[in-house]
Amino acid sequence: MTTAVTTQTQETPPQSLWRHRDFMLLWSGQTVSEVGSNITQLTLPLVALLMLDATTFEVGLLTAATTLPFLLVALPAGPVVDRVMKRRLMVWCDLGRMVLAGSIPVAAVLGVLTLVQLYLVALAMGVLSVFFAIAYQSYLPSLVGKDQLVDANGKLGATQSFAQLTGSSFGGALVTLLGAAKAMAADAVSFGVSALTLVLIRTPEPTPERPAEKRRLRTEIAEGLRFVVGHPILRKLVASTAVSNFFGTIVLSLQTVYLVRELKAEPWVIGLVMGGSAVGGLAGGLIANWVGKKIGTARMIWLPALCFGWAGLLIPAAQPGWSTVLVAVGMTMLMVIFVLYNSSQVSYRQTITPPELLGRMNASVRWIMWGTMPLGALAGGALGTYVGVRPMLTVSALGDWLAVLFIVFSPLRKLRDVPKE
Repeated sequence: MTTAVTTQTQETPPQSLWRHRDFMLLWSGQTVSEVGSNITQLTLPLVALLMLDATTFEVGLLTAATTLPFLLVALPAGPVVDRVMKRRLMVWCDLGRMVLAGSIPVAAVLGVLTLVQLYLVALAMGVLSVFFAIAYQSYLPSLVGKDQLVDANGKLGATQSFAQLTGSSFGGALVTLLGAAKAMAADAVSFGVSALTLVLIRTPEPTPERPAEKRRLRTEIAEGLRFVVGHPILRKLVASTAVSNFFGTIVLSLQTVYLVRELKAEPWVIGLVMGGSAVGGLAGGLIANWVGKKIGTARMIWLPALCFGWAGLLIPAAQPGWSTVLVAVGMTMLMVIFVLYNSSQVSYRQTITPPELLGRMNASVRWIMWGTMPLGALAGGALGTYVGVRPMLTVSALGDWLAVLFIVFSPLRKLRDVPKE
């Protein structure tokens, strides 16, 4: 008698990212760097407001200077990222930002700090951040598997929120103890730590393919844009995020002015309010993988986003005193939604894009998505001055509702999960 033996092939579960040495290095370095950056996000407007007596428009202009490079240099940055070793580029970006952030406390000690320097530092750090961000999202798929991308992006999203929680709270304390300008030294140190962790990563990075013949930069940029605009789902995601970023940057440019001048909050209270709101983003990042399995990673992009507007309306509802907590509650809800949305949509982009196009795709996406941010900052600063801060925060919440319509009425709504390949 012949006995037939049937062997069932089982799919090997992916390695836990908690035991992935190089991802943990990347994650820990970015955690420290994000903490420092959130200290700067809190302290830079306070330097302008408290030390240099900046107007509402000048603070909005400072926010615009930080985000303007995404509009100016994101597109040419894409082909550059595709041609070079991404980890090495990220290290140099970190070192450059370390020097720039450190220049502000040095100038303050010497008594030569000016608004012009703040604008130049914000602009230069923004340029380096463009290259780092594009290289970062293009590098991740070579470090972890495609089936780990949603989990990895969720953890990195949680890092941003943890950094906001600790960075804003710590930044508020540093501003109270040392002054706003000296508090920025923490950001300089954090970039140095990030550079060190990147150097310690062992996983070999694939060498970028060199084109057989020299190609024009304009041609390579056009390839990235055609891929993004020609994809039926990707172009809807980009449009939705671009509109949301425009209105979200209005909030970003006005939140410090709102807390200081409308709600009469002290620096330590501002740190607690902004830090407390990050609890939502931290929770969102930690549950992203679980939520994706329960409702579907594609549905996780648009279902939570339907609540964006409701959360945003809580912020302008606050009044001086105890109801300042409404700002924290509104930001907490916004961060939960943002991290769930972002961890899934970034994974979707990384999965559907050919490796040789990752840099140009991310550059094109960043150019469109983040290119609206300086416009939002300028609109927030100008209209906040003439219309009022509170009305503009209300307009921003309503605008977030409009942004969601792009993805609600798109082919994405028919998918349950982000495709694996």
